[in-house]
Amino acid sequence: MSILILLLGILVLFVLILKKINPMIALLAVAILTGLFLGMPAAKVMSSITSGVGSTLGSMVMVLALGAMMGKLIEDSGSAQRIVFILIKAFGKNNIQWAVLITGLMVGIPLFYNAGFVVLIPLVFAISAATGLSKLYIGLPMATALSLTHGFLPPHPGPVALAGIFHADIGKTLIYGLILTLPIAAVAGVLFPRLIIKKDQPILSTLVIEEGKNLPSAARSFITALLPVFLIVAGTAGSSISFPYVGKTFFVFLADPTAALLISVLITLFLQQNSIERAMESCAEGVKSIAMIILIIAAGGAFKQILIDSGMGETVKTLTANLSLSPLILAWLITAALRVTLGSATVAALTASGMVLPLIGPNAPPELMVLSVGAGSLMFSHVNDTGFWMFKEYFNLTLKETFSTWTMMESIVSILGLIGVLALNQLNF
Repeated sequence: MSILILLLGILVLFVLILKKINPMIALLAVAILTGLFLGMPAAKVMSSITSGVGSTLGSMVMVLALGAMMGKLIEDSGSAQRIVFILIKAFGKNNIQWAVLITGLMVGIPLFYNAGFVVLIPLVFAISAATGLSKLYIGLPMATALSLTHGFLPPHPGPVALAGIFHADIGKTLIYGLILTLPIAAVAGVLFPRLIIKKDQPILSTLVIEEGKNLPSAARSFITALLPVFLIVAGTAGSSISFPYVGKTFFVFLADPTAALLISVLITLFLQQNSIERAMESCAEGVKSIAMIILIIAAGGAFKQILIDSGMGETVKTLTANLSLSPLILAWLITAALRVTLGSATVAALTASGMVLPLIGPNAPPELMVLSVGAGSLMFSHVNDTGFWMFKEYFNLTLKETFSTWTMMESIVSILGLIGVLALNQLNF
Protein backbone atom coordinates (compact mmCIF):
# COMPACT_ATOMS: atom_id res chain seq x y z
CA MET A 1 0.00 0.00 0.00
CA SER A 2 2.82 2.42 0.88
CA ILE A 3 4.38 1.93 -2.57
CA LEU A 4 1.05 2.83 -4.21
CA ILE A 5 0.87 5.99 -2.10
CA LEU A 6 4.42 6.90 -3.17
CA LEU A 7 3.58 6.30 -6.83
CA LEU A 8 0.46 8.43 -6.45
CA GLY A 9 2.58 11.18 -4.90
CA ILE A 10 4.99 11.04 -7.83
CA LEU A 11 2.03 11.18 -10.22
CA VAL A 12 0.71 14.29 -8.44
CA LEU A 13 4.21 15.82 -8.64
CA PHE A 14 4.29 15.09 -12.38
CA VAL A 15 0.89 16.73 -12.92
CA LEU A 16 1.86 19.82 -10.92
CA ILE A 17 5.10 20.25 -12.87
CA LEU A 18 3.19 19.65 -16.11
CA LYS A 19 0.84 22.48 -15.07
CA LYS A 20 3.90 24.75 -14.71
CA ILE A 21 3.70 24.91 -10.91
CA ASN A 22 7.05 25.98 -9.47
CA PRO A 23 9.05 22.81 -8.60
CA MET A 24 9.75 24.06 -5.08
CA ILE A 25 6.04 24.51 -4.33
CA ALA A 26 5.21 21.20 -6.04
CA LEU A 27 7.83 19.24 -4.08
CA LEU A 28 6.82 20.78 -0.76
CA ALA A 29 3.11 20.13 -1.31
CA VAL A 30 3.68 16.55 -2.44
CA ALA A 31 6.03 15.89 0.48
CA ILE A 32 3.35 16.96 2.98
CA LEU A 33 0.55 15.02 1.25
CA THR A 34 2.70 11.90 0.92
CA GLY A 35 3.64 11.99 4.59
CA LEU A 36 0.03 12.39 5.69
CA PHE A 37 -1.26 9.59 3.46
CA LEU A 38 1.54 7.32 4.70
CA GLY A 39 0.06 7.69 8.18
CA MET A 40 2.51 10.13 9.71
CA PRO A 41 0.99 12.54 12.30
CA ALA A 42 0.74 16.11 11.01
CA ALA A 43 3.21 17.36 13.64
CA LYS A 44 5.71 14.67 12.61
CA VAL A 45 5.26 15.57 8.94
CA MET A 46 6.13 19.22 9.56
CA SER A 47 9.01 18.21 11.84
CA SER A 48 10.38 16.01 9.06
CA ILE A 49 10.00 18.86 6.56
CA THR A 50 12.01 21.18 8.80
CA SER A 51 14.63 18.52 9.47
CA GLY A 52 14.97 17.67 5.78
CA VAL A 53 15.41 21.28 4.73
CA GLY A 54 17.94 21.95 7.48
CA SER A 55 20.02 18.82 6.98
CA THR A 56 20.13 19.26 3.21
CA LEU A 57 20.98 22.95 3.09
CA GLY A 58 23.13 22.93 6.21
CA SER A 59 25.81 20.84 4.54
CA MET A 60 25.96 22.67 1.24
CA VAL A 61 24.39 26.12 1.11
CA MET A 62 27.79 27.83 1.44
CA VAL A 63 29.22 25.59 -1.29
CA LEU A 64 26.41 26.55 -3.64
CA ALA A 65 26.63 30.25 -2.82
CA LEU A 66 30.40 30.44 -3.16
CA GLY A 67 30.29 28.36 -6.35
CA ALA A 68 27.74 30.76 -7.82
CA MET A 69 29.92 33.75 -6.89
CA MET A 70 32.93 32.06 -8.48
CA GLY A 71 31.05 31.31 -11.67
CA LYS A 72 29.71 34.84 -12.02
CA LEU A 73 33.14 36.38 -11.45
CA ILE A 74 34.60 34.14 -14.16
CA GLU A 75 31.74 34.92 -16.54
CA ASP A 76 31.99 38.70 -16.06
CA SER A 77 35.77 38.78 -16.28
CA GLY A 78 35.87 37.21 -19.76
CA SER A 79 37.98 34.24 -18.61
CA ALA A 80 35.62 31.78 -20.30
CA GLN A 81 35.99 33.54 -23.65
CA ARG A 82 39.78 33.66 -23.31
CA ILE A 83 39.91 29.91 -22.67
CA VAL A 84 37.82 29.31 -25.80
CA PHE A 85 40.15 31.32 -28.00
CA ILE A 86 43.29 29.70 -26.60
CA LEU A 87 42.02 26.15 -27.09
CA ILE A 88 40.71 26.85 -30.59
CA LYS A 89 44.11 28.15 -31.62
CA ALA A 90 45.84 25.19 -29.99
CA PHE A 91 43.66 22.50 -31.60
CA GLY A 92 43.06 24.04 -35.01
CA LYS A 93 40.12 23.62 -37.35
CA ASN A 94 40.44 19.86 -37.92
CA ASN A 95 40.10 19.15 -34.20
CA ILE A 96 37.66 21.95 -33.45
CA GLN A 97 35.24 19.59 -31.66
CA TRP A 98 37.90 18.68 -29.11
CA ALA A 99 38.58 22.37 -28.50
CA VAL A 100 34.88 23.06 -27.88
CA LEU A 101 34.54 19.94 -25.70
CA ILE A 102 37.47 20.79 -23.44
CA THR A 103 36.29 24.40 -23.29
CA GLY A 104 32.85 23.20 -22.19
CA LEU A 105 34.38 21.06 -19.44
CA MET A 106 36.55 23.90 -18.15
CA VAL A 107 33.81 26.50 -18.32
CA GLY A 108 31.19 24.04 -17.04
CA ILE A 109 33.04 23.31 -13.80
CA PRO A 110 32.56 26.79 -12.30
CA LEU A 111 29.42 27.80 -14.25
CA PHE A 112 25.93 26.33 -13.91
CA TYR A 113 24.45 24.70 -17.00
CA ASN A 114 22.24 27.55 -18.19
CA ALA A 115 24.93 30.17 -17.62
CA GLY A 116 27.56 28.07 -19.40
CA PHE A 117 25.22 27.46 -22.33
CA VAL A 118 24.43 31.16 -22.74
CA VAL A 119 28.12 32.12 -22.48
CA LEU A 120 29.31 29.55 -25.03
CA ILE A 121 26.50 29.49 -27.60
CA PRO A 122 27.58 32.74 -29.38
CA LEU A 123 31.08 31.33 -29.74
CA VAL A 124 29.69 28.07 -31.14
CA PHE A 125 27.80 30.05 -33.79
CA ALA A 126 30.90 32.13 -34.54
CA ILE A 127 33.02 29.01 -35.03
CA SER A 128 30.34 27.53 -37.29
CA ALA A 129 30.26 30.68 -39.41
CA ALA A 130 34.05 30.86 -39.65
CA THR A 131 34.55 27.20 -40.61
CA GLY A 132 31.35 26.46 -42.50
CA LEU A 133 30.78 23.45 -40.24
CA SER A 134 27.31 22.57 -38.98
CA LYS A 135 26.23 24.35 -35.78
CA LEU A 136 25.19 21.00 -34.36
CA TYR A 137 28.57 19.50 -35.20
CA ILE A 138 30.16 22.21 -33.06
CA GLY A 139 27.37 22.58 -30.51
CA LEU A 140 26.85 18.97 -29.39
CA PRO A 141 30.34 18.71 -27.82
CA MET A 142 29.62 21.90 -25.88
CA ALA A 143 26.24 20.62 -24.65
CA THR A 144 27.76 17.24 -23.73
CA ALA A 145 30.48 18.82 -21.63
CA LEU A 146 28.05 21.08 -19.77
CA SER A 147 25.68 18.17 -19.15
CA LEU A 148 28.48 16.02 -17.73
CA THR A 149 29.67 18.70 -15.33
CA HIS A 150 26.06 19.33 -14.31
CA GLY A 151 25.39 15.66 -13.51
CA PHE A 152 28.71 14.40 -12.15
CA LEU A 153 30.93 17.16 -10.81
CA PRO A 154 30.69 19.25 -7.64
CA PRO A 155 30.21 22.20 -7.04
CA HIS A 156 27.09 21.82 -9.21
CA PRO A 157 23.87 21.71 -7.13
CA GLY A 158 22.83 18.13 -7.93
CA PRO A 159 26.10 16.36 -7.02
CA VAL A 160 26.62 18.62 -3.98
CA ALA A 161 23.11 17.94 -2.68
CA LEU A 162 23.45 14.18 -3.20
CA ALA A 163 26.87 14.13 -1.53
CA GLY A 164 25.34 15.81 1.51
CA ILE A 165 22.36 13.45 1.63
CA PHE A 166 24.49 10.31 1.16
CA HIS A 167 27.30 11.59 3.43
CA ALA A 168 29.74 11.17 0.58
CA ASP A 169 33.18 12.73 0.46
CA ILE A 170 32.91 15.58 -2.08
CA GLY A 171 36.61 15.38 -2.94
CA LYS A 172 36.39 11.69 -3.80
CA THR A 173 33.13 12.28 -5.66
CA LEU A 174 34.86 14.95 -7.75
CA ILE A 175 37.83 12.70 -8.52
CA TYR A 176 35.61 9.76 -9.51
CA GLY A 177 33.44 12.12 -11.55
CA LEU A 178 36.47 13.41 -13.44
CA ILE A 179 37.57 9.84 -14.18
CA LEU A 180 34.16 9.14 -15.72
CA THR A 181 33.76 12.47 -17.46
CA LEU A 182 36.72 12.35 -19.84
CA PRO A 183 35.98 9.08 -21.72
CA ILE A 184 32.22 9.73 -21.73
CA ALA A 185 32.82 13.20 -23.16
CA ALA A 186 34.92 11.71 -25.96
CA VAL A 187 32.21 9.22 -26.95
CA ALA A 188 29.09 11.35 -26.55
CA GLY A 189 30.63 14.70 -27.46
CA VAL A 190 32.94 13.85 -30.35
CA LEU A 191 32.30 10.35 -31.72
CA PHE A 192 28.48 10.55 -31.60
CA PRO A 193 28.20 13.87 -33.52
CA ARG A 194 30.63 12.58 -36.15
CA LEU A 195 28.45 9.52 -36.70
CA ILE A 196 25.11 11.30 -37.08
CA ILE A 197 25.89 14.77 -38.45
CA LYS A 198 27.04 15.24 -42.01
CA LYS A 199 29.64 17.89 -42.60
CA ASP A 200 27.87 18.92 -45.79
CA GLN A 201 28.73 22.61 -45.63
CA PRO A 202 31.79 23.74 -47.56
CA ILE A 203 34.60 25.45 -45.72
CA LEU A 204 33.89 29.12 -46.27
CA SER A 205 36.99 30.60 -44.75
CA THR A 206 39.90 29.95 -42.48
CA LEU A 207 39.13 29.89 -38.80
CA VAL A 208 39.37 33.47 -37.62
CA ILE A 209 37.38 34.58 -34.59
CA GLU A 210 37.70 38.02 -33.12
CA GLU A 211 38.98 37.72 -29.57
CA GLY A 212 37.80 41.12 -28.42
CA LYS A 213 39.61 43.48 -26.14
CA ASN A 214 40.23 43.70 -22.41
CA LEU A 215 40.08 39.96 -21.83
CA PRO A 216 42.20 38.57 -18.97
CA SER A 217 45.49 36.82 -19.65
CA ALA A 218 45.67 33.11 -20.40
CA ALA A 219 47.30 32.33 -17.04
CA ARG A 220 44.72 34.29 -15.10
CA SER A 221 41.85 32.70 -17.00
CA PHE A 222 42.99 29.11 -16.46
CA ILE A 223 43.93 29.69 -12.82
CA THR A 224 40.56 31.15 -11.87
CA ALA A 225 38.51 28.61 -13.86
CA LEU A 226 40.27 25.51 -12.52
CA LEU A 227 41.35 26.66 -9.05
CA PRO A 228 38.39 25.16 -7.11
CA VAL A 229 38.94 21.75 -8.71
CA PHE A 230 42.68 21.87 -8.10
CA LEU A 231 42.28 22.83 -4.43
CA ILE A 232 39.65 20.17 -3.67
CA VAL A 233 41.59 17.42 -5.47
CA ALA A 234 44.90 18.44 -3.84
CA GLY A 235 43.27 18.59 -0.41
CA THR A 236 41.64 15.19 -0.87
CA ALA A 237 44.87 13.59 -2.07
CA GLY A 238 46.91 15.12 0.77
CA SER A 239 44.43 14.24 3.50
CA SER A 240 44.04 10.65 2.29
CA ILE A 241 47.65 9.80 3.21
CA SER A 242 47.33 7.47 6.19
CA PHE A 243 50.43 8.38 8.22
CA PRO A 244 50.67 11.72 10.06
CA TYR A 245 52.95 14.40 8.62
CA VAL A 246 53.54 18.12 8.95
CA GLY A 247 50.89 20.03 7.05
CA LYS A 248 48.27 17.26 6.90
CA THR A 249 45.84 19.46 8.82
CA PHE A 250 46.13 22.05 6.07
CA PHE A 251 45.19 19.50 3.40
CA VAL A 252 42.23 18.32 5.50
CA PHE A 253 41.10 21.95 5.64
CA LEU A 254 41.65 22.38 1.89
CA ALA A 255 39.63 19.26 1.07
CA ASP A 256 36.52 20.88 2.52
CA PRO A 257 34.67 22.35 -0.50
CA THR A 258 33.56 25.43 1.46
CA ALA A 259 37.16 26.26 2.34
CA ALA A 260 38.40 25.54 -1.19
CA LEU A 261 35.73 27.71 -2.81
CA LEU A 262 36.22 30.56 -0.32
CA ILE A 263 39.96 30.57 -1.07
CA SER A 264 39.18 30.46 -4.81
CA VAL A 265 36.80 33.42 -4.57
CA LEU A 266 39.35 35.48 -2.61
CA ILE A 267 42.15 34.69 -5.09
CA THR A 268 39.85 35.49 -8.02
CA LEU A 269 38.96 38.84 -6.43
CA PHE A 270 42.67 39.57 -6.12
CA LEU A 271 43.41 38.60 -9.74
CA GLN A 272 40.40 40.17 -11.46
CA GLN A 273 40.66 43.57 -13.10
CA ASN A 274 37.32 45.04 -11.99
CA SER A 275 36.88 47.19 -8.91
CA ILE A 276 35.92 45.55 -5.64
CA GLU A 277 32.52 47.24 -5.82
CA ARG A 278 31.84 45.75 -9.27
CA ALA A 279 33.12 42.36 -8.14
CA MET A 280 30.79 42.39 -5.13
CA GLU A 281 27.88 43.19 -7.45
CA SER A 282 28.84 40.15 -9.53
CA CYS A 283 28.94 37.98 -6.40
CA ALA A 284 25.48 39.18 -5.38
CA GLU A 285 24.10 38.55 -8.87
CA GLY A 286 25.60 35.08 -8.86
CA VAL A 287 23.86 34.16 -5.62
CA LYS A 288 20.56 35.65 -6.85
CA SER A 289 20.75 33.47 -9.96
CA ILE A 290 20.69 30.26 -7.90
CA ALA A 291 18.21 31.33 -5.22
CA MET A 292 15.40 29.28 -6.77
CA ILE A 293 17.73 26.31 -7.27
CA ILE A 294 18.57 26.41 -3.56
CA LEU A 295 14.85 26.50 -2.67
CA ILE A 296 14.13 23.56 -4.99
CA ILE A 297 16.93 21.59 -3.36
CA ALA A 298 15.56 22.49 0.08
CA ALA A 299 12.09 21.22 -0.90
CA GLY A 300 13.67 18.10 -2.38
CA GLY A 301 15.44 17.55 0.92
CA ALA A 302 12.10 17.81 2.70
CA PHE A 303 10.58 15.17 0.42
CA LYS A 304 13.63 12.98 0.98
CA GLN A 305 13.21 13.22 4.76
CA ILE A 306 9.51 12.31 4.54
CA LEU A 307 10.44 9.16 2.63
CA ILE A 308 13.07 8.28 5.22
CA ASP A 309 10.99 9.02 8.32
CA SER A 310 7.96 7.19 6.95
CA GLY A 311 10.08 4.08 6.38
CA MET A 312 9.64 4.23 2.60
CA GLY A 313 13.34 3.84 1.96
CA GLU A 314 13.44 0.66 4.02
CA THR A 315 10.33 -0.58 2.21
CA VAL A 316 12.08 -0.14 -1.14
CA LYS A 317 15.14 -1.91 0.26
CA THR A 318 13.01 -4.84 1.47
CA LEU A 319 11.11 -5.15 -1.80
CA THR A 320 14.32 -5.18 -3.82
CA ALA A 321 16.32 -7.42 -1.48
CA ASN A 322 15.65 -10.54 -3.55
CA LEU A 323 16.47 -8.88 -6.85
CA SER A 324 19.80 -9.89 -8.32
CA LEU A 325 20.58 -6.28 -9.14
CA SER A 326 23.45 -4.15 -7.91
CA PRO A 327 22.19 -1.33 -5.66
CA LEU A 328 23.96 1.05 -8.05
CA ILE A 329 21.91 -0.25 -10.99
CA LEU A 330 18.71 -0.09 -8.97
CA ALA A 331 19.44 3.51 -7.94
CA TRP A 332 20.09 4.41 -11.59
CA LEU A 333 16.83 2.77 -12.71
CA ILE A 334 14.74 4.56 -10.07
CA THR A 335 16.31 7.93 -10.86
CA ALA A 336 16.04 7.42 -14.63
CA ALA A 337 12.34 6.59 -14.30
CA LEU A 338 11.80 9.75 -12.27
CA ARG A 339 13.80 11.81 -14.77
CA VAL A 340 11.67 10.61 -17.69
CA THR A 341 8.53 11.28 -15.67
CA LEU A 342 9.39 14.60 -14.02
CA GLY A 343 11.79 16.20 -16.50
CA SER A 344 14.10 18.06 -14.13
CA ALA A 345 17.38 16.28 -13.45
CA THR A 346 17.76 17.94 -10.04
CA VAL A 347 14.19 17.11 -8.94
CA ALA A 348 14.56 13.51 -10.13
CA ALA A 349 17.84 13.04 -8.25
CA LEU A 350 16.52 14.55 -5.02
CA THR A 351 13.28 12.57 -5.18
CA ALA A 352 15.22 9.35 -5.70
CA SER A 353 17.67 10.05 -2.88
CA GLY A 354 15.24 9.26 -0.07
CA MET A 355 14.30 5.96 -1.76
CA VAL A 356 17.85 4.73 -2.42
CA LEU A 357 19.62 6.01 0.71
CA PRO A 358 19.17 2.66 2.57
CA LEU A 359 20.84 0.86 -0.36
CA ILE A 360 24.23 2.41 0.42
CA GLY A 361 26.64 -0.19 1.77
CA PRO A 362 29.77 -2.21 0.95
CA ASN A 363 28.54 -2.88 -2.60
CA ALA A 364 27.43 0.70 -3.14
CA PRO A 365 29.80 3.31 -1.63
CA PRO A 366 28.20 6.73 -1.12
CA GLU A 367 30.47 8.47 -3.66
CA LEU A 368 29.54 6.00 -6.40
CA MET A 369 25.87 6.21 -5.39
CA VAL A 370 26.06 9.97 -6.01
CA LEU A 371 27.38 9.32 -9.52
CA SER A 372 24.89 6.54 -10.22
CA VAL A 373 21.96 8.76 -9.28
CA GLY A 374 23.58 11.62 -11.19
CA ALA A 375 23.83 9.44 -14.30
CA GLY A 376 20.21 8.34 -13.95
CA SER A 377 19.10 11.97 -13.67
CA LEU A 378 20.39 12.65 -17.20
CA MET A 379 18.52 9.81 -18.89
CA PHE A 380 16.31 10.48 -21.94
CA SER A 381 15.67 14.20 -21.71
CA HIS A 382 12.50 14.99 -23.66
CA VAL A 383 9.64 17.49 -23.90
CA ASN A 384 9.16 17.92 -20.13
CA ASP A 385 12.75 19.15 -19.67
CA THR A 386 13.66 22.82 -20.14
CA GLY A 387 17.10 21.80 -21.43
CA PHE A 388 15.40 19.99 -24.33
CA TRP A 389 13.61 23.16 -25.43
CA MET A 390 16.64 25.38 -24.92
CA PHE A 391 18.70 23.17 -27.23
CA LYS A 392 15.88 22.91 -29.78
CA GLU A 393 15.24 26.65 -30.02
CA TYR A 394 18.86 27.83 -30.04
CA PHE A 395 19.75 25.42 -32.84
CA ASN A 396 16.40 25.86 -34.65
CA LEU A 397 15.62 22.13 -34.77
CA THR A 398 12.46 20.14 -35.31
CA LEU A 399 11.23 17.86 -32.54
CA LYS A 400 12.51 14.83 -34.44
CA GLU A 401 15.95 16.39 -34.86
CA THR A 402 16.08 17.33 -31.17
CA PHE A 403 15.24 13.76 -30.14
CA SER A 404 17.88 12.32 -32.47
CA THR A 405 20.61 14.68 -31.23
CA TRP A 406 20.03 16.13 -27.75
CA THR A 407 17.94 13.26 -26.32
CA MET A 408 20.26 10.62 -27.74
CA MET A 409 23.34 12.43 -26.43
CA GLU A 410 21.86 12.69 -22.92
CA SER A 411 20.91 8.99 -22.97
CA ILE A 412 24.42 7.98 -24.08
CA VAL A 413 25.92 10.05 -21.25
CA SER A 414 23.54 8.44 -18.74
CA ILE A 415 24.14 4.83 -19.84
CA LEU A 416 27.91 5.24 -20.11
CA GLY A 417 27.87 6.92 -16.70
CA LEU A 418 26.24 3.83 -15.17
CA ILE A 419 28.73 1.53 -16.92
CA GLY A 420 31.60 3.66 -15.61
CA VAL A 421 30.23 3.61 -12.05
CA LEU A 422 29.94 -0.18 -12.14
CA ALA A 423 33.50 -0.44 -13.47
CA LEU A 424 34.84 1.78 -10.69
CA ASN A 425 32.96 -0.33 -8.15
CA GLN A 426 34.50 -3.53 -9.54
CA LEU A 427 37.95 -1.98 -9.33
CA ASN A 428 37.28 -1.20 -5.64
CA PHE A 429 38.03 2.51 -6.04
